Amino acid sequence: MKTDELDWVREEDYPPATRGKVVVWGLLASSAFGGMVWQVYHYLVALRRLGFDVWYVEDSDRLLYDTKTYHPTEDFTANVELLGGFMQQIGFSRRWVFGRPASNGACLGALDRAALQVLYQDAEVAINLCGAQELQNVSADLKCLVYLETDPVQLQVGVASGDQSTIEMLDAYHHLFTYGENIGFPDCLVPVQRYNWQPTRPPVCLDLWTATPPGKGASLTSVANWKHKGKDVVWKGEAWRWSKHHEFRKFIQLPRKARLPMELAVGAISEAEKRQLEAYGWRTRPSGSLDDPRAYRHYIQGSLGEFTVAKEQYVRPRSGWFSDRSVCYLAAGRPVITQDTTFSKFVPTGQGLFAYTSEDEALTAIEAIAKDYEQHSAMAAEIAREYFDAQRVVGDMLRRVGLL
Repeated sequence: MKTDELDWVREEDYPPATRGKVVVWGLLASSAFGGMVWQVYHYLVALRRLGFDVWYVEDSDRLLYDTKTYHPTEDFTANVELLGGFMQQIGFSRRWVFGRPASNGACLGALDRAALQVLYQDAEVAINLCGAQELQNVSADLKCLVYLETDPVQLQVGVASGDQSTIEMLDAYHHLFTYGENIGFPDCLVPVQRYNWQPTRPPVCLDLWTATPPGKGASLTSVANWKHKGKDVVWKGEAWRWSKHHEFRKFIQLPRKARLPMELAVGAISEAEKRQLEAYGWRTRPSGSLDDPRAYRHYIQGSLGEFTVAKEQYVRPRSGWFSDRSVCYLAAGRPVITQDTTFSKFVPTGQGLFAYTSEDEALTAIEAIAKDYEQHSAMAAEIAREYFDAQRVVGDMLRRVGLL
């Protein structure tokens, strides 16, 4: 298989939709970035392969960003066109809806506004991925609401701090799932009050990431924004920061010491900071070049593996979070070296997947991969199969919801 060809899923490839209707809300039209697209793909494809009648819906008045300039825009024409293309690529050309309630109830795609309301009434469950959907106009019609939290800590701290808007929002849901797999355990510092947060993991459709061995000159890579503003939280006087650059700076000298080349596809970074990275031996490229899901997959498949950090907000409180990007590397047979958030309690490490807390541990992992790449590549793929296979992960979630 050529790594520059994306094996889109055709509508006829799916089994008959003999199970109930499922609505998935996401952020594709408003945040059409490569990793975000794949996150949604993995849920939609897995649900359809499990036999559910799945619909992707964006029915929100949230801020939209221009698909080329990334500036805020009120003209959603290009966003809807892009969304339609994404849906066609996975056999969902007749299973998506884009609504703007404040724009005279505009509703585009496969259903009009009246038919969308019927879908809400008929759906067995609606899954709010990343909390993308506001519930003001829809919650009353839905039998079962699931909040799927991919970025833990902020909501839990908000509830424990008594933030009423967070509490009122979460009160509407029947089930709460989180990528923070260690939340609720005694060694986790994330406060758990009022709600039962059920652990889940980022799913990956294994067959969409099959890859041939990387070529000569390939690097350990990752895709990241260097700086984020806002979203820091404070709990019991301790600040947990959201921006990744704080953690990357702790390991900025690694390329000077590592046996394998290292590269970042990076955005939200100044020219001065990018030059500093390169001075320490990092190769760089703009992360915006990977917004298309085809380019994003090609980049990961062309890598030796992934070296990355995790946000302090996941690391310091020992959340157990794991990355939906890293599971793509694993599924492609690309070893992953990532900062430990305590995920290593739940997924085996040391072959194919490495959890590190120090520069020495990161260097040891890089050396191990360099010495026996074939073995670690095979183990990476095996970990993806055993722990992150989309139908297994999504199926487990639906069993807990009561749909399987």
